[in-house]
Amino acid sequence: MDIDVRGPRFGAAVTTVVLAVVLITGSAWLLAWQTLAFALGTAGGVGRSPYGWLFRRAVRPRLGPPSEFEPPEPPRFAQAVGLVFAGVGLVGLTLGPAWLGLAATGAALAAAFLNAAFGYCLGCEMYLVLRRVTT
Repeated sequence: MDIDVRGPRFGAAVTTVVLAVVLITGSAWLLAWQTLAFALGTAGGVGRSPYGWLFRRAVRPRLGPPSEFEPPEPPRFAQAVGLVFAGVGLVGLTLGPAWLGLAATGAALAAAFLNAAFGYCLGCEMYLVLRRVTT
């Protein structure tokens, strides 16, 4: 079943803010939260992530009906890519080296910002390329 494209984009906007705060503060706890959010989005799809829940409960009822839909697999794969980068960032911030944590978090932030601001999902594009290569 296809999903409303506004949901993942909203999640990317929240993720952008969270990751920007992580870079500003160096908070490993906040990055751990974001890592958990990515893990839940990977395991259950973007609708099962905390930001998907927030979109469904608080944002979508205030919007008109969706005009665009997308298959759930590419955003779910993007969540997995985010999970890898956030996980590496968490290791870097907690165990070192700190530059690794900051670099991985910055890469995840850049990807989330592209989706939030421009609707360009790098992880989704990676999914489509991998599908073409493997089929």
